[in-house]
Amino acid sequence: MAKVKLSEMMKEKQLLSFELFPPKTDKGMENLPGTIGHLCEFQPEYISCTYGAGGTNVGKNMDVCKMIQDAGTIPVTHFTCIGNTREGIKEQLQNYLDNGVDHMLALRGDLPFGWTGTGGDFKYATDLVAFVRKEFGDKIEIAVAGSPEGHIACRSLESDIAVLKQKQDNGADYIMTQLCWDMEQFKRWLDAIRTAGVTMPVDVGIMPILDQAATINMALSRNACVMPRALCELISKYWIFPNPFDKEPFDAAVDQKKADFKKAGIEYTIKQMDEYRALGINGIHLYALNKWKDVTDIINESGIRTLV
Repeated sequence: MAKVKLSEMMKEKQLLSFELFPPKTDKGMENLPGTIGHLCEFQPEYISCTYGAGGTNVGKNMDVCKMIQDAGTIPVTHFTCIGNTREGIKEQLQNYLDNGVDHMLALRGDLPFGWTGTGGDFKYATDLVAFVRKEFGDKIEIAVAGSPEGHIACRSLESDIAVLKQKQDNGADYIMTQLCWDMEQFKRWLDAIRTAGVTMPVDVGIMPILDQAATINMALSRNACVMPRALCELISKYWIFPNPFDKEPFDAAVDQKKADFKKAGIEYTIKQMDEYRALGINGIHLYALNKWKDVTDIINESGIRTLV
């Protein structure tokens, strides 16, 4: 079985973890071990690494997983069934196991532009979970995605929760949630999944509020996440004219607004972490965005971990 069961650890305490992505440039890859080293000062229980559709960055993903191992914590690889065959999945996951990576986040994956299907043997993450559990038994611990507001492609929240229960029945171990800024909706979702018989631990994904354009883009481009009034007010207060997506804004105060927004955004992120922790969730999974300084400020100011 997997050497460490994160899902079992979550039953004992709230975990702290981070998400990274494979850099696109050689310079980014060179800098990443230093970033991971700084993040590991907070003794995270694991660090996950995203995985491109169709395995487009599988090589870099493995390299990042090895960096995480070398830094002394557990790597969790994102793994999609987009463009993947049964044999391809078996081969790739065996390669991960051979390299000591025995934790995965099982995903369908975002369909690349122009795709009308997954281009592989499986249509859904539920199928991937069942296949991995059948082929590898308990050698791999399997996390699955949860969407507190419902997946954008799902016909209803109730349907989405039924799919989550199916993932559990197919052998999944714990949930990593999609970002959710709507705390009241999260509470309703948490109650609903428990009522539906979903007993898996819940590790909450949190995107730090650091940049106006990135926040808006993450909310609307793929996830259709609700942006609460308080968050909208924050963006409006420091709005960059003509808009935060403009590469050359005419706003004379742009630098000061960016700095003020980041400071207020970090406070907003910490407050949300406090609310999640008070709900008794099983872990905080912070999207590090391959940056350690901002994350360090968030962890230090939140008091979630202290350097002893």
